[in-house]
Amino acid sequence: MNIVIFGPPGAGKGTQSSFLINNYNLFQLSTGDLLREELKSGSSLAKEIEGLMNAGKLVSDEIINNLIEKKISDKKIQNQIIFDGFPRNLDQAKTLDSLLLKYNQKISVVLNLKVDYSILVKRISGRVSCSVCKKTFNEFFDPPTECEKSECKNRSLTRRSDDNEETVTKRLNTYDEQTLPILGHYNEMNLVKDVDAMQDISNVSEQISNIIRGL
Repeated sequence: MNIVIFGPPGAGKGTQSSFLINNYNLFQLSTGDLLREELKSGSSLAKEIEGLMNAGKLVSDEIINNLIEKKISDKKIQNQIIFDGFPRNLDQAKTLDSLLLKYNQKISVVLNLKVDYSILVKRISGRVSCSVCKKTFNEFFDPPTECEKSECKNRSLTRRSDDNEETVTKRLNTYDEQTLPILGHYNEMNLVKDVDAMQDISNVSEQISNIIRGL
């Protein structure tokens, strides 16, 4: 079973990927993790990637596709993959189709996590963390409370520089323009299952379990 988990920033893809890993013995394939793994290898490709990143340039689709193929061809995880954060555009989706076909695999389902954008903006822009223990709160949905740990008494609440409404809105616009068309591609293949990600985490996980049981 190979799964694409799909949804805008802040929809809970990482959380639900962890649920799938723990409950269905799946391997999470994240392009960020693949790049970090390759950088540690010291390979010639790692040096090329490092050069691009140091120059502030985007890593090309060709490099990403090569890293993806290395994992898809690994027999230890064949048909046990969650694609999280990939594909990001229609060309990558079509390349993924070809790679899976090449290694006699297929996508079983595309989980489309649906969340109202106004909620997403609050989910992301409202995130703050304890400067000491790093516990995360949300100013809108889970307001900061007094920490039980004595060392956190003199804490401050920190916020990531990109966790602001303007940046989040730009990320959602990019998602609409570049990533959302992928959903149409998978709809044509009858692979998309909608998940109401406005509910709490356990209910979202239960929806996903019901979908998987029905495959």
